[in-house]
Parts: sequence; C-alpha cells; structure tokens
Amino acid sequence: MSTSNLHFATIKHGGDRSFRAGAIAAAVVVVLLVLFVGVFLAVLAIPSLRRDTVSFLTSTQWNVGTGTLQFGIAGLLWTTAITSVVAMILAVPVAVGTALLVTQYVPPRVGSTIGFLIDLLAAVPSIIFGLWGLKLLGPFLGPFYDWLQRVLGWIPLFGKGVESTGNVLTASIVLAIMVLPIVSAMSRNVFAHTPRDHIEAALALGATRWEMIRTAVIPYGRSGVIAASMLGLGRALGETIAVMIILSQTTTEGINVSLFAGGETFASKIANNAQEFDSPAKTGAYIAAGLVLFVVTFAVNAVARVVAERRVS
Repeated sequence: MSTSNLHFATIKHGGDRSFRAGAIAAAVVVVLLVLFVGVFLAVLAIPSLRRDTVSFLTSTQWNVGTGTLQFGIAGLLWTTAITSVVAMILAVPVAVGTALLVTQYVPPRVGSTIGFLIDLLAAVPSIIFGLWGLKLLGPFLGPFYDWLQRVLGWIPLFGKGVESTGNVLTASIVLAIMVLPIVSAMSRNVFAHTPRDHIEAALALGATRWEMIRTAVIPYGRSGVIAASMLGLGRALGETIAVMIILSQTTTEGINVSLFAGGETFASKIANNAQEFDSPAKTGAYIAAGLVLFVVTFAVNAVARVVAERRVS
C-alpha cells in the first residue's frame, strides 16, 4: 500500500471512529435526559404522595389548598384517555384513507398537493385550534350533540353531560384534527414504499385496484400505520392549550363517563393551576400527576417504536 493510500485509509477510519463516538454520545445524552426528567419528577412528587390522605390512583378528589393533601388522578386519567382514544378513532381512518388516496389513486402532482395541505395543519398553533373549537365548532355541533343524546342517551357514553359544547367530544374532534398530519404523513410514507413487485404480482393475478391495496399495500404498511397511530396518540395525550381552552372544568365528585361532560386532562389540570405552585406540597401534587402523564406517554411511544422496529426487521 502506498503512503498516500495509507494516509487516506487512516483519515477514513479516524472519521468513522469519530462519527461512531459522536453518535454514541448523542444517544447516551438522550437516554440520560429522559432518565433525568423521570427522576426529577419522582423526587419532587414522592413527598406529596406520602402526605396524600386519599388514594392517588382511584380517587377523584383534588384539594391541595389546605394543610391536608387530598388528590387523586382517576378523573384526570379518564378524561385524558377518553379524549385521546376518541380522537384516534376519528383521525386514523381519515388519515389512512387520505394516505391511500394520495399514494394509490390520484396522480403524483395532485397527491403531493393534498399531502402538503394536510401537513400544513401541523403549523397551526394549538391556541388557534382551541379557540376555534370553543367558539365555532362546539356551538355548531350543539344540535348534533342534542340529537345524539336523544337517540343514544341510554348508553352511558352518550348520556347527559353538564356541558353542551365545551365537552369531551368537542375536544376529541379538535385533537383528531391536530394529530391527523402525523398519522397521515407516516402512513403516506409507508404506503409509498410498498415493493413494486408486490403490486405488480397482485395486478397480474387479476386483482382490482382495491383488491391490490387490500392484499399488498395495507398488509405491508400495517405496522407502520400502527406505529404512526401510537405516535399520534402520544401527541394527543400531552396536548395542553387546546384542551384547556375547550374543556369546561367540573366540580362534581366522581367520574362522568359521558362524552358530553366537561373535565380536565393531566396537562390541562397542571396548566390551569400553575398559580398554585407556591409551596413544595402543592407543587408535588401536580408534579405527581405530571409523572403519571410522563410514564403513560413514554410507554405509548415505546410501544410505537417496538412496532416500527418489528416491521423493519
């Protein structure tokens, strides 16, 4: 090997080692940052949890303004879960249908325009969505909510609520619109990368366009769509401003399971009461709620990661 070639090889291997070291350092920093956030929340929450006089996991009481701490997350967990799940039920079919339209039916130029317009929804600030949902969408859907309650009111989920417009269902619809760009973009990407051999084989066997999509495109992209939905769910779980603006706070004890009830999510509860962070005990109560939200969101995104890696492998 000549001197110049040896020098080039040394530089090349040196660059590879430097890049590998930098990548490892970046990964370690991210892991440590997540651990730091979790430990920070736990350390601040544990003292208040020890002083809590009710069940943290099953109680719906929240009274931290006096010397005795009484706080539970059952109501917060229900509202957070139901708004997010309903949002995904509304958003995922629309996102998948749009992704199939863009990648399999319309010409590429038209598809790229549709995809661009959907992606623009991600640029709208949360506060705009919240104000739109509160002032326009909720009142507009009021008559529809009344009809649902008359027809399906015998089902607890559609029973009478204390709020006609600023309710869980309105918040869920707004959340569905907010997570739509995430699920749609990832679904478009995975559908667009369906192997051409699979598509041509299905068509060669006499499959129609829909049969080809059902037997070749959707099976190939199923895991990607699931991962996209889980990531969208994580986004919906942590949304704060829009939900805080739309949902009306309720003071009744217990959990009202109706979609037409008000309530608070973990994020909106913390944001609504930031002015109460005037003592370690009060602050710890809200941080304990934040810790639960952190764990739930982290778990949802971890599941999405596992699903995506299984599809790649």
